This record gives sequence, structure tokens and C-alpha cells, in this order.
Amino acid sequence: MAFLVALAAFVGRWFGVLVLASAVVGLLAADQTAQLVTWVNPLLGIIMFGMGLTLRPADFKIVATHPQAALVGVAAQFVVMPLAGWGLAMALQLPPELVVGMVLVGSSPGGTASNVIVYLARGNVALSVAMTSVSTLLAPVLTPLLVLLLAGSILPVDAAGLLTSILQVVLVPVILGLVVRLLFARLVERVLPLLPLVSVGGIVVVVAAVVGANADALLSTGALVVLAVVLHNAAGLALGYLAALAVRLPESARRAISVEVGMQNSGLAAALATTHFTPLAALPAALFSVWHNISGALVAGIWSRRPTTTEPPEPTEPTEPTATP
Repeated sequence: MAFLVALAAFVGRWFGVLVLASAVVGLLAADQTAQLVTWVNPLLGIIMFGMGLTLRPADFKIVATHPQAALVGVAAQFVVMPLAGWGLAMALQLPPELVVGMVLVGSSPGGTASNVIVYLARGNVALSVAMTSVSTLLAPVLTPLLVLLLAGSILPVDAAGLLTSILQVVLVPVILGLVVRLLFARLVERVLPLLPLVSVGGIVVVVAAVVGANADALLSTGALVVLAVVLHNAAGLALGYLAALAVRLPESARRAISVEVGMQNSGLAAALATTHFTPLAALPAALFSVWHNISGALVAGIWSRRPTTTEPPEPTEPTEPTATP
């Protein structure tokens, strides 16, 4: 057990490197990794169940105690990123499948690795966890609607199918995980340190599968897609921070909102793109999964050296950041 806990901590700490390595493996062994595409949805469901295990009712407390911060953050999440994804895809004249992929990434809820990044960046962890949780619960309605509005004129969008998929692989597993934690709290507390093994392993397989399925497209248009993904992530980080600054939220809340808006649940975007569009539409999500962990680590490294002690202390309950990427 001690070995597994240590291994899980190692995997969580080096998540970004492992995802990058999986993308390289997917590119070099495309024929083999492409066959893993059929596992994308089941793996995402397992990952989201793990996220549900990390949640507690107290994680939503900050929504009631500090509604302005949570409202601004979630609004920025579902406004900034979808529009930025669509705008960049159109500006760079990406093919229709990649336009849909960019919109899907932007319309997905926050990525749960963001909670750890916010913790390392000395941001408001409670706000980060609340934003991830609330955006995930809103995703079944907002993600299909945003994709339909922004990409429906480019490719046919089955909004009802997207809704069903998100309910199946996101909402139901998350709620089930939350219920299991409520019913079997002691047992869940014992296995929580092992969750990075499951979540990191799942994301690594998803990235390898999507990259493998799109190896030819990545080699031909890779530079342009990488540029779009990097700019998309940068826009989320910058505009999320500015949105919080505009309403005069404290520095720790600005950092939390910046990271939450900039880091997306790219695994969900990849699963939806693979199921409802084409493997090519999942390519932005796979690349985003690699890049946003690298950029998040860089941002955390910068902010970790810049304390926020000059501002009034904020409530930080709950203090436990989820370790699920």
C-alpha cells in the first residue's frame, strides 16, 4: 500500500510529463494506439467517478458564502473559452472538424488538475474546487448548447446526443462518486491517495489514442493546431484573470479564476469529439491536455514566488485540492 501511495504521488507530480510522453508514443506507434479510441468514453467515466469521490458537500459552500467570485468564474469559463476557441479557429482558417474541436474544448467544464495548480500558485483552492464542480454540473446543458450555437453552421451538431453522452460519462459518474463518498467515507478516505494512478492512467491512454488516430493530420497541420491550442490556453489564463480583476476580487481569487478558465476538461472534449464527430475533431483536445498542464505548471511556478499576503485573508474551506487531473 505504501508503495502504491508513493507511486500515485509520483504520477500526480509528473502528470504533465507523462501526458507529453503519451502523445509522443501515440505519434510513434499510431497503428497500435489508434485502436484504443474505443476505450475513451469508458475511461472518462472512470476518471469522472474518481472526481466524484474527491468531492464533498462542503466544496460548494463558497458558492453561497462568496457568490460573486463563483459567478464571475463560472461565467468566464463558459463565455471566454468557447468564444476564444471559435475565434482562433476561424482566424487561423482551420478545417471544419478542427473548428468544432476547438469549440468543444472551449465549451467543456474546468479540468480538475486545475485545483492542484491553483494550490501550487497560492490561489483560492476552495473557489477552484467549487468552480470545477459547478461547471461540471452545468456542462450537460451548456456544452451542447454552446457547440450548437458556435459550430452548428459548420458541421451538423447532435445537441441531444452530446447531452446524453455528458450525462452518461460525466454527470452520472460524478454524482455516483459523491454518493459513494457520503455512504462509505472511511473507505474512500483510504483510497483517495491512489486516485492519481487511475486518473493519470486514463488521461494518458486517451491522449495516446487520439494522437495515434490523428498521426497523419498532426504531421501535416500540427504546427497550426498547436499554435491555436497555445493561444486558446493563454487567452483563458489572461482573460480569466482580467475578469476577476475587473470586479476587484482579491489576488488569490484572480489566480484561481485564471487557472480555472485556462484549464479545460480536455478528456471530455476528446471523448465527445470522437463519439459525435471525427477523430480529427478530438485532436485539439489531445494537444490541449498536453499543453495546459505544462503552462499551468509554469504559471504556478511564477505565482508561487509571489505571495498574496498584502490582501485580507480569504476563507479557504475546503482546503483539500483534488489530485485528479
